[in-house]
Amino acid sequence: MPVGDIRQVKQKLRQGAKARRRALDEADKRRLDALVCRHTVRLYQYRRARTVLCYLSTPIEVGTHDILRHAFAHGKRIALPRCVEGTRLMDFYLIESADDLERGAFGLLEPKRTCRKLSDFSNSVCLVPALLFDREGYRMGYGGGYYDRFLCGYRGPKVGLIYSRDIYPALPHGRFDRPVDLIASDVGFFYVHRKDRMNSRLKGEQPKHGGKTR
Repeated sequence: MPVGDIRQVKQKLRQGAKARRRALDEADKRRLDALVCRHTVRLYQYRRARTVLCYLSTPIEVGTHDILRHAFAHGKRIALPRCVEGTRLMDFYLIESADDLERGAFGLLEPKRTCRKLSDFSNSVCLVPALLFDREGYRMGYGGGYYDRFLCGYRGPKVGLIYSRDIYPALPHGRFDRPVDLIASDVGFFYVHRKDRMNSRLKGEQPKHGGKTR
């Protein structure tokens, strides 16, 4: 598919996804967010991680406030993204409370410049936002490309957070798009990329591929 066609298809999908998110009843959104949180914090990749790379959700995004509270309560380090001015890049900074946040790019809350920039990503997990995901882990983001650029160099486990109704069989993607390793939703979670594991994780069971669970 020509690049121009992909952009047009993505834009149409993006607009439809945003409209559905805006139309979501507030009570339903809180319920779905709580379910996404429940399945996310059960993940082995989350539980073993010392550092959680997360995003501070806006009203249109899958909520992360419950996840952040859980991570703080369980002694994990929290790192949030901050956009690098004049680029499509972002860095992650460690925060300890809401006092470490300020209005940054696009008017969104970001870690203050005085926070410590995260340079060691060992023993971490990255929770990735999207408007849509497909069964191969490819995402439809908000069009900025920040996460795709970051994920190009990130070697830890990548978990996409999404509502189950926003999981498509397939999405258009280009060579610079980076898929996640797992998807956590309101109905459970599943691994991507391996067809023999695609349909076995929707009940939230732990991995059965030789790795230890705890």
